[in-house]
Amino acid sequence: MQKDIASIREEYLLSELDESEVLANPVEQFENWFNQAIQSKIVDVNAMTLCTVDQHNIPNGRNVLLKGIENNEFRFFTNYNSQKGKEILVNPHVTLVFYWKELQRQVRIRGSVQKISEEESIEYFQSRPRESQIGAWVSHQSEILSDRKELENKTKKFELEFKQLEQIPKPDYWGGFAVSPIYIEFWQGRASRLHDRICYSLQNDGTWKKNRLSP
Repeated sequence: MQKDIASIREEYLLSELDESEVLANPVEQFENWFNQAIQSKIVDVNAMTLCTVDQHNIPNGRNVLLKGIENNEFRFFTNYNSQKGKEILVNPHVTLVFYWKELQRQVRIRGSVQKISEEESIEYFQSRPRESQIGAWVSHQSEILSDRKELENKTKKFELEFKQLEQIPKPDYWGGFAVSPIYIEFWQGRASRLHDRICYSLQNDGTWKKNRLSP
């Protein structure tokens, strides 16, 4: 088994990345790549790995969905009482990772995270499908369930409870987070594992310093 895994290889020949071609602002460069990924019809193009650290300094990662970029911040929504929500409250330093295999590209974003306003969270919650709104009430995310039936029964309960409501209220424990980046790295796969890596580091004066990294 180990031999079979070790033999898996793929050559990266699709594109290249040069310092002279990327934009001065890495968030704008990300938006450029993101739009190209959308045009390539990549499935779950906005899926990103969110990495947090718990109170014991043990890292944790999971995939969440990017739901917007505003004021140079990357936004996502979740249950504040979930494992990731609790870890963010303990340590607000996080990493986001996007991987678009079809384009042989990866983006790493390091920064700090904070809650967005309640008004903005409500606005997004009301834009979600009704089933997803009910799901936010049903799921006490990351908590142990006795079985699947418990989840299904809770779903029926809230469907009945909200049946007469045209607009379902947002749970107090659910809302958005915004990641303010301090470091963004763009990785473009190249032949012979000599990949292109361009990184941006946020400076004290608010500007971004750009460097090429060894693959």
